[in-house]
Amino acid sequence: MKPRVVPFGEGALLVELGNEFQENVVGWARGIAEYWDTTFRYGPAVPAYASVVLRFDPLRLAPTQAEQFAAELLDRGEFMLVADNKPPRLIEIPTTYDGPDLAETAERSKLSVEQLVALHAKRDYTAYFLGFMPGFAYCGRLDPTIVSSRLERPRERVPAGSVAIADGQTGVYPLASPGGWRLIGRTELAMFDPSASEPVLIRAGDRVRFVPL
Repeated sequence: MKPRVVPFGEGALLVELGNEFQENVVGWARGIAEYWDTTFRYGPAVPAYASVVLRFDPLRLAPTQAEQFAAELLDRGEFMLVADNKPPRLIEIPTTYDGPDLAETAERSKLSVEQLVALHAKRDYTAYFLGFMPGFAYCGRLDPTIVSSRLERPRERVPAGSVAIADGQTGVYPLASPGGWRLIGRTELAMFDPSASEPVLIRAGDRVRFVPL
């Protein structure tokens, strides 16, 4: 699919990069967002799996100009270099594997609890993007052996710090909230602290590793 730019409200554009999940496309989305924020400086931009929302102030920049700049960004292709050349940070998350869905998830996956924990903790994950709530990073991909469908009925309250999996991804709930991901553990590490100089612990593009306690 050729990337295309379409209006997304009065003060934003939507850049569509594809129709399905691909690791390189996720990286391009991050690269476009970072390039828009740091080079064009009309942001902030919000990356996702295969698209990016480019925000701008319509009082400072006409929508037609914004579309022109977005098209120029795509034509130059420098966002690919931003995505490919920037070394990622590694965020280690100390994790106690005792979540209420751990045993059932292991059984669904035809694994022992110990095997599931080992599979979850043995690899580094890419933080694709942040969404749902401040500090929630969608990280992947899980080992395909792990069966991680969402709960049929979401919980009304998931505690902050819950380590969860769903649909081939993993993440940590930064705040107490409703949620439908399967809870396999917990961490004391704060994902979001509004009083900190950098409120969000994990940024898009980071590598994330869960360390069993």
